[in-house]
Amino acid sequence: MTAGRTQPAVDLPMEAVIETISYHAQFDWPSGDIRAEILRLGTHQLSVAEIAAHLDRPLGMVRVVIGDLVVDGNLRVHSTLTEQASYDERRSLMERTLRGLRAL
Repeated sequence: MTAGRTQPAVDLPMEAVIETISYHAQFDWPSGDIRAEILRLGTHQLSVAEIAAHLDRPLGMVRVVIGDLVVDGNLRVHSTLTEQASYDERRSLMERTLRGLRAL
């Protein structure tokens, strides 16, 4: 699936929220393909870590596949927090990240 690659094609922190922008039921992928599962999960706007946990797959591998789907125009990566983020935004990010990590 990753052809030995360990780094995603785009900057992809594990806490970044992923959103599916192009989801077609008819891709030329075999049944149960991880790309289709990632696109399905991306409709719920989960973090990279949460997606890896839901799929029960290694975080590094999922990051590479997500990067490929971003480059192909199927997913969007929402930026992570900036220095101007509020306390509530930071806390929410930490909680989501912890949930994803615990599920791993």
